[in-house]
Amino acid sequence: MTTPPPEPPQHQPQQPRQHEPQQPRQQPQPVFAPGQVYGPAATEAPARVHARHAAIPHTVPSRSISVSAVLAWVALGVLVLVGLAVGAYFVSALGTGGLAIGFVLALIPLAIVLLAVRWIDRWEPEPRLALVLAFLWGATASVAIALVVDLTVQVSVLLVGVQPSDVLQYGVQAPVVEELAKGIGLLILFYAARSQFDGPVDGLVYGAVIAAGFAFSENIQYFGLALADGGGGLLAQTFILRGIVSPFAHVTFTACTGLALGFAARRHRGVAALGPFFAGLGVAVFLHALWNLLPGWFAFPAVYVLLEVPIFALWIGVIVMLRRAEIRVTADRLAEYAAGGWFTPGEVAMISTGDGRRGAKAWARSTSRVAERAMQRFIVEATRLAFCRQRILAGRDRAADRRRETELLESITALRRQLLAGR
Repeated sequence: MTTPPPEPPQHQPQQPRQHEPQQPRQQPQPVFAPGQVYGPAATEAPARVHARHAAIPHTVPSRSISVSAVLAWVALGVLVLVGLAVGAYFVSALGTGGLAIGFVLALIPLAIVLLAVRWIDRWEPEPRLALVLAFLWGATASVAIALVVDLTVQVSVLLVGVQPSDVLQYGVQAPVVEELAKGIGLLILFYAARSQFDGPVDGLVYGAVIAAGFAFSENIQYFGLALADGGGGLLAQTFILRGIVSPFAHVTFTACTGLALGFAARRHRGVAALGPFFAGLGVAVFLHALWNLLPGWFAFPAVYVLLEVPIFALWIGVIVMLRRAEIRVTADRLAEYAAGGWFTPGEVAMISTGDGRRGAKAWARSTSRVAERAMQRFIVEATRLAFCRQRILAGRDRAADRRRETELLESITALRRQLLAGR
């Protein structure tokens, strides 16, 4: 059994052991010269770093299948079944030809959105399984909830004999039901994957992926109906408006809910996070309602320029600020581990700068494919360690975070040995 790692100092660096000579602390270099060959361990690594690493097993710790992993795969299976049911509904409503054409065209805005999400998420990538679950929730469960509610409303209208106004239908029902359906998926991820949902960028990414899934299924329906109702001309018009002009519409709405939950993840646990969740959800519903109603009152180009463009520009600024904050957290927290002997200053610079990461990956790529994969894991897990440390310093100090910290330190050390051995 591995001994839990010592607490990295927060205020003063660890004093060297008596049998080791005092060495001057060297500051990490933030930028690597072009073409410089840079390995995983800095040349100035003190002897105490290797002494600390000697206590760690020489193999990457085996990862047993946890209960959460089993539940995640069960959820995946359930969402696939829901997706089949939604697909069957689309076939009955659009026909196989309309479904096929709508599906192919809907892939284009989906690719645009997912490429943007990948750029946002590249500093501390979220687990692929969690992202797949988020996408499937948006593409299947959220759509199924919206369809069931819409069917219920239609049946109620027939029974009551009162047709709701467009304001109620498009300004209340659609925004509230759709954003709540997407938000439920965010809440499930928030509580089920707390170790992965630990900041505003995570919330934004999960919200954007869920919204991308929902928009994908909705676009299939809109494109198929446009083809059936107006032929190629109406289909082209619908595709330009939804697929080219406004592919980020749903993302900008649901990202508000995700961002609120992401900030809540730093401060709240349990039901206390529901307050920020509903606050973010309220903003998402409001923006969604404006997007649905304003084109009926004003020309669409004016609505697009005055509403969608400023919101999109605001989101770009928010994302840039959040990315910079992620970089600062990575550098600050890993510097504490470096002071405790778990990293060298050169490794901290490598992991916490874009130039350092590119240089390290280029070095590993020139060594072998195995080394390249090990370097990618080394960078990702070191970044996750920094954010795990951030959660501990935020006052949670849960046993799960401590165990996660130990696991990451073990894995990082084993990966370092693998890289140093050139394998």
